[in-house]
Amino acid sequence: MSLVAEAFVTQIAAAEPWPQNAALYQPLKDEQVLLSDNAACLAVQAFLQMCNLPVQVVCRANAEYMSPSGKVPFIHVGNQVVSELGPIVQFVKAKGHSLSDGLDEVQKAEMKAYMELVNNMLLTAELYLQWCDDATVQEITHPRYGSPYPWPLNRILAYQKQWEVRRKMKAIGWGSKSLDQVLEDVDQCCQALSQRLGTQQYFFNKKPTELDALVFGHLFTILTTQLISDELSEKVKGYSNLIAFCRRIEQHYFEGRDKDSLATVPSPTLRQSLMT
Repeated sequence: MSLVAEAFVTQIAAAEPWPQNAALYQPLKDEQVLLSDNAACLAVQAFLQMCNLPVQVVCRANAEYMSPSGKVPFIHVGNQVVSELGPIVQFVKAKGHSLSDGLDEVQKAEMKAYMELVNNMLLTAELYLQWCDDATVQEITHPRYGSPYPWPLNRILAYQKQWEVRRKMKAIGWGSKSLDQVLEDVDQCCQALSQRLGTQQYFFNKKPTELDALVFGHLFTILTTQLISDELSEKVKGYSNLIAFCRRIEQHYFEGRDKDSLATVPSPTLRQSLMT
């Protein structure tokens, strides 16, 4: 298909209304999904909830390999398959749904800068912890990542992924970092987010944007995921307004929603995690 024809097909698809059978694909929730992927999936779920767009969550052991970009989550809407938050935001915008249209150009630039900060710090820290911290790798990452597959494929796929991530970490200068340095980066990111949020409901005015969905996805997942130690979640717990922010989104966009839609309450809930 030529680029012109492909653009025309995409334009036609964008003009179609959001279907009731839209699906969001992610790894197996209980036994397979890792911290970083769970955060990414929850961020997209939150974004679609904020746009009031229904979608059914479908868990597949091979979701990562089904995705056009090799990353989760991805959505299947009509004849279109789109992966990762950024492209999904653009796809949804083409269908007439946007959370950031009310922002001016300066605010949009600021929003994008904070989203880059989250991806560069929180996401990278999650990947580092999963694949570069030896204790976490052996006790959590390898067993979960390879859980759907028989031996020796489970080991082969886990080591292959570990090699890919560690190579990326070296390329961006994180390969030689200690865990303490990574945790300090997380703390600095949380401090910047906390200062920007202040006493507001959301990062920009009284309505959420894709930044709110992204931050919620990562912070909520960090707060509610059981790891070998609590060092990562303790960094987030040091900022009360960020915890209140996560709880507010959980209550408003997930609790009490129709169980047949995507918006089932994330498990465990934030309240349960903070009480343990």
